[in-house]
Amino acid sequence: MSRLLVCPPDFFGIEYEINPWMRLSNRVDHEQAVRQWYALMRVFEQDLHVALERITPMSGLPDLVFTANAGVVVGQTAVISHFRHAERQREEAHFERWFREHGYHVMTIEGGLCFEGAGDLLGFPDVWFGGHRQRSDIRAFPILSGRFHREIIPLELVDDRFYHLDTCFCPLSGGELLYFPAAFDAYGQAAITERVPGERCFAVPEAEALKFACNAVCIGNHIVLPVGSPATQTWLHDRGYTTHAVHLDEFMKSGGSAKCLTLALDSCDSGLAPEKKRAVHPGNRNGDEFNRQQHTADDRLRRGRSEDERHA
Repeated sequence: MSRLLVCPPDFFGIEYEINPWMRLSNRVDHEQAVRQWYALMRVFEQDLHVALERITPMSGLPDLVFTANAGVVVGQTAVISHFRHAERQREEAHFERWFREHGYHVMTIEGGLCFEGAGDLLGFPDVWFGGHRQRSDIRAFPILSGRFHREIIPLELVDDRFYHLDTCFCPLSGGELLYFPAAFDAYGQAAITERVPGERCFAVPEAEALKFACNAVCIGNHIVLPVGSPATQTWLHDRGYTTHAVHLDEFMKSGGSAKCLTLALDSCDSGLAPEKKRAVHPGNRNGDEFNRQQHTADDRLRRGRSEDERHA
């Protein structure tokens, strides 16, 4: 059974502006947000039989509801996020305490590097992708790659509206990918299409990307996504997926949707496979492909360091 970490929206609202979607003048209808959140939870629990773990909401932490940013979970290891914005850094201790109390080995990234969890680290069993520039620091990915023996391809996010990787990039259980190409620079677009064959990629139309079609949750052959993505749903249906569309517009006011509201506690459901003993790409026993991509990541690190520091 799949397990997700969620947080009830008791204190959800817009109390600051840290992304282009957030406007203090665009007030959240709290009662509607609560109804939408519970409707989403019913889909997970009743339709998909997902086990939900709930973290206690806290006054003064309105974005705690977006548990995807708590960190990433691989097996019994939880890597806790370090947020770029001070407004969300107050969440870190709360998430860390929950993971410790529930028996996880807690890891933090040394050096104070920004890393915003499953919002910026997604992938398939043989390769992970790391979003950087807007929130996470590219220098975090070699550390995570070394710890979990996984190839991590850095993807620079160049459109401020898509500030986390999970707002524009959604790996699916069958190896397909939903993504919005214009959210990435030329290198990122090429890296994606090199690793995911074109027939397996769906370039989400901009109108649907802006309704957070890519911010979907994949549980087996079921896809939970926000209402307003007919082309995306048709493509998914044609490939054998069952879609569950949910109204989540109150959360979109803050820049998030279905995926942002959940954190997979099972590695396979987050797209992050359990740890391997050796970092070897299938069909390449000596790990040359992994090493080549790591050198590429190092090059991106040198090129992107000043860019990340500029956005700090």
